Amino acid sequence: METANNWTEIIAEKDARIAELEMLVKFYEEQFRLSKHRQFGPSSEKGTLPGQLGLFDEVEKEADLQKNEPELEEITYARRKRIGKRKDDLSVLPVETVEHTLPEEERVCPECGGMLHEMGHDTRRELVIIPPQVKVVEHRRAVLSCRNCEKNGDHVPIVKAEMPKPLISGSLASPSAVAHIITQKYVQHIPLYRQEQDWKRQGVRLSRQTMANWVIRCSEDWLLPIYERMKAILLTQDVLHADESTVQVLREPGKTAVSNSYMWLYRTSGDTKRQIVLFEYQPSRSSTHPRQFLKGFRGFLHTDGYAAYHTLPGVTVVGCWVHMRRKFEDALKAIPNCERAVSSANDAVRRIGLLFHLEEQWESLTPEERYKLRLEKSKPLAEAFFGWLQTLTVLPKTAMGKAVHYALEQREWLMNVYLDGRTELSNNRAENAVRPFALGRKNWLFCNAVKGAISSSVVYSIIETAKANGLLPFEYMKFLLETVPSTSIGELDALLPWGEAIPEKCRMPFTKENA
Repeated sequence: METANNWTEIIAEKDARIAELEMLVKFYEEQFRLSKHRQFGPSSEKGTLPGQLGLFDEVEKEADLQKNEPELEEITYARRKRIGKRKDDLSVLPVETVEHTLPEEERVCPECGGMLHEMGHDTRRELVIIPPQVKVVEHRRAVLSCRNCEKNGDHVPIVKAEMPKPLISGSLASPSAVAHIITQKYVQHIPLYRQEQDWKRQGVRLSRQTMANWVIRCSEDWLLPIYERMKAILLTQDVLHADESTVQVLREPGKTAVSNSYMWLYRTSGDTKRQIVLFEYQPSRSSTHPRQFLKGFRGFLHTDGYAAYHTLPGVTVVGCWVHMRRKFEDALKAIPNCERAVSSANDAVRRIGLLFHLEEQWESLTPEERYKLRLEKSKPLAEAFFGWLQTLTVLPKTAMGKAVHYALEQREWLMNVYLDGRTELSNNRAENAVRPFALGRKNWLFCNAVKGAISSSVVYSIIETAKANGLLPFEYMKFLLETVPSTSIGELDALLPWGEAIPEKCRMPFTKENA
């Protein structure tokens, strides 16, 4: 009897171990499929229509070979020939016409010898690039004195002509040169060491240290007042977006060169006419940084699931449904292809997709209209989604288990989107704004010192705000560096990206793409 009990215990232990190993194998299979998808699969987050896994799934699911095809009715129509896209793309560029004609002595008919006349023109177009030209501008001002006083007086007055102040005293820096360096690094993502080689090819020895000093000085002296004024306006808004990204600073007090610092981003919402995008460098990811930056702000703040935002005073955090959806998409990728269509992960993605589908239909509505429709049609779907999640039985360590746990944990903040029609389902607006910084970081890799990181945050803020308001980064940066040094603090509002002092040359050419 005792032997039988021992065998029963041994078998039970082995069954438990087998079940544990099966779960472990399933977990590793999920991780393997996710890894392969991240390496080789498409990275786009653009979803299909609600209920679809893809076009091929739709064909297999909707096909009915027993059903007769409908009779076809032939319809003919005429349409106006479309103007070429190339012509439309070139419409904003200046055109230089080069005439090609025959000299008078060659205008003779080869058949009868009569004089030829122009009956029309053949035309072709080509793009011509004018490379940047570097030149030295020498400022010379007249110094005048009085000859009569020189001969007869005890004192000779000296009068000097007016001359613009230098951008940086004792340097070769000009507004156009610094604006070019800034645009190359912060828009085109070309690090200073590569710019140094480009300057050398044009016959100028300009070291990366000199360029870095120029950017830092201009940031501190002339761009920071613009940044501070935009921050003051940002904090008066009712709806904002926030995100953060890592940055490495080599020489940072109290930290090793390989440790992470952070670039925090704050920006206005989509319904704001005057868009503002601000970066702030901080050495850590502590909640004290957004608490200090957003001091005085009272309203809705779109964020991801990071808990540091959830304790900000006077702030209503709006969670990101896209972040949550990614968890279920990962769970879907971890499932074998043959099981995906009937999986809970696919059902979750479909349910979330319905909410985004409704938002697309309401995009042109007023916030008030959108708020009412959300309460009527979208909110019941969202509540049903969370109720459905609570009925699922999933293993906690699987991709689906993690997705369900994250969604239920973030429910409070995800549902805050239904408190106001100006809020959005996603925080994509902040993610898109921080992306240029992330792309630049891949090229220049790190900041050398804290001063450089702070100046980068100011410059990125000016650049991205200019782009968000339809301005050309180089022209606007050059305009600021030419104008701010002679402008008082009280007059700065006219120089902001939407100010009345912005010249037309700073505005992006009007095309269908940026209309």
